[in-house]
Amino acid sequence: MDQKLKRIYIPMTETAFYILFALQEERHGYDITLRTKEMTKGQVIISPGTMYGTLAKMEKDGLIAFVREESKRKIYLITALGREILAIELVRIERLYHNSRGEKHDR
Repeated sequence: MDQKLKRIYIPMTETAFYILFALQEERHGYDITLRTKEMTKGQVIISPGTMYGTLAKMEKDGLIAFVREESKRKIYLITALGREILAIELVRIERLYHNSRGEKHDR
């Protein structure tokens, strides 16, 4: 993995995390917003400007790929590189969680 990309995305912003996490299934921007709102019980709401700016950057960086267009909506999906970065971030979050509880974390 490109170390520059790792520096850019790790640690990941909450917005980037939820976008990448949601794109484990094919989705368009508005669907990602709804999924994030549902997963966070309304605590995280991604504005359209943030959503589309982040999608464009992630696509340019190779973390996600355009799949097709449906009713004028672009559908995206996470790439292998995106999965690798998401996995690194999930390990980091798990470590934070376990450390906050005083638990030993093996990964």
